[in-house]
Amino acid sequence: MNHQSLSAFIWSVADLLRGDYKQSEYGKVILPFTVLRRLDCVLEATKPAVLEEYARRKAEGLTPDPFLLRAARQSFFNTSPYNLGRLIGDPDNVALNLHDYVRGFSPAVRDIFDRFAFPLQIERLAKAGLLYQVAEKFAGVDLHPEVVDNHQMGLAFEELIRRFAELSNETAGEHFTPREVIRLMVALLFVEDDEVLTKPGVVRTVYDPTAGTGGMLSVAQERLAAINPGARLTMFGQELNDESYAICKADMLIKGQDVGNIVPGNTLSEDGHPGARFDYMLSNPPFGVEWKKVEKAVRKEHGKGVDGRFGPGLPRVSDGSLLFLLHLLSKMRPAADGGSRFGIVLNGSPLFTGGAGSGESEIRRHLLENDLVEAIVALPTDMFYNTGISTYVWIVSNKKPAARRGKLQLIDASGFWRKMRKSLGAKRREMSDDHIETVTALFRDFAEAQLATLFDATGKEIDRAVVVAGGEPPPSPDGGRVKLAPLSRILTNDSFGYRTITVERPLLDADGKPVLGQKGKARGKKQPDAARRDTENVPLTEDVDAYFRREVLPHAPDAWIDHEKTKVGYEIPFNRHFYVFEPPRDLAAIDADLREVTERIKAMIEGLAA
Repeated sequence: MNHQSLSAFIWSVADLLRGDYKQSEYGKVILPFTVLRRLDCVLEATKPAVLEEYARRKAEGLTPDPFLLRAARQSFFNTSPYNLGRLIGDPDNVALNLHDYVRGFSPAVRDIFDRFAFPLQIERLAKAGLLYQVAEKFAGVDLHPEVVDNHQMGLAFEELIRRFAELSNETAGEHFTPREVIRLMVALLFVEDDEVLTKPGVVRTVYDPTAGTGGMLSVAQERLAAINPGARLTMFGQELNDESYAICKADMLIKGQDVGNIVPGNTLSEDGHPGARFDYMLSNPPFGVEWKKVEKAVRKEHGKGVDGRFGPGLPRVSDGSLLFLLHLLSKMRPAADGGSRFGIVLNGSPLFTGGAGSGESEIRRHLLENDLVEAIVALPTDMFYNTGISTYVWIVSNKKPAARRGKLQLIDASGFWRKMRKSLGAKRREMSDDHIETVTALFRDFAEAQLATLFDATGKEIDRAVVVAGGEPPPSPDGGRVKLAPLSRILTNDSFGYRTITVERPLLDADGKPVLGQKGKARGKKQPDAARRDTENVPLTEDVDAYFRREVLPHAPDAWIDHEKTKVGYEIPFNRHFYVFEPPRDLAAIDADLREVTERIKAMIEGLAA
């Protein structure tokens, strides 16, 4: 059973709820029942052994939990004699028995259903006369991992959340990330460590501060298992949304992970893993969401400087995505202990928003001057469920290979997409496995490259090829042409920095003569005219005085620089580095086309007149 057919089946439960529940409330019933049935199926085979063990240990006066975990062969158990199949065998007492069933779970699972506020939904369904029908519906679907694997189950949960969020006019994309984007991020994180990750018994940690339903953590585990089946990945996360947290926690339980590593709460105001450091990290923080609600806590921690998570700077309150990046920086292992690498999805704003001295610029300055950014990859638009804007994957590391030190790789993968057969919200495009492999190879090889696009004689695109630096582009098709565009650029960190200099012009008196200062340090010096003040951005790679003599003095011979006001800034103008100038067509060719069109219109008018 694939996730589309599974989600379609589960969605059919909505037909039962229609009328008694608003559409926006369907998820309050369907999501917890889906989790319940999943856990129900997982425990089914060992349920008799668990009940027997429970009765024996209670009679002996012993704490049964350790024995029950062993009997269940899972990291959770249920001591109630009920399951969904037995519940529907007693139609008159479904609500009472369902409460008993949920209370019979081990504490970690009970917390999951508390997050769903499931007891309230049981009573509401019972009052509406729907509880038996809903329970019967779910009892009839097999959600055992051998029938629906963890990957398919994760996709089904994400599909359901997306659909419920659309009905509620919420931002579904806040809860999860398209799986192909996660696969790309995980591939980029692991590719430089393939040799280490293939060693027998290797153990690594991965963390997601915006865990959602756990999709990023799951894909990381699947990728590492593919590289080395004997490796172990311990997963950590934090999630604000209660429903997403509950689903993530349930998924981790079934995978045998320690669910104590998945914590609820707002990552920015309350670090759920204080003092912890991780090998790998992944995050897709919400785009353009303000942090005003947690401003007091964030500013307090910023005041701690290097001892806090947000010491390098604070972005504007209207967009907190860079705060998540700073949080991840604080979770990196020291380079001496093996270092860390993380990937984070951001929109275009963090690349260039804010001038020299602003919070955003200071954060970029911290990253680049400490040589922490390995690569930034531009993704295609229309890739996310709730937005069509441009997005970028940042790969950040404090264990750069020697060849990467002092440099930043930019990869423009915005053209690597294929159209989806069916749109999902705002998501109309997806990256194929070949696209992911191409981007991963460019990153792994740390190579500059161009994308060669082949057009036939009619101007139709017929093929593409990646041309690595030093390679030969493919020959032009008969009557066609080859267009070359940058695909991978490697630049030094300081090429993104600049100095903002303040250019002053003298204040003039009524006779047009400069006004001189009369007191203190200003005595005898030309006084600046605030109305004529200007600024210039000078690249860090260029001498300020040479720039000033070349660019300013020829136009303003009386100008000078106020060096005390000079600020250093950083921005990453991604698109500028991939712009390809296309010269306009020859005027003679344009004139010929115009004459042809004019003659055609003239002939049509004459035909109408006749």
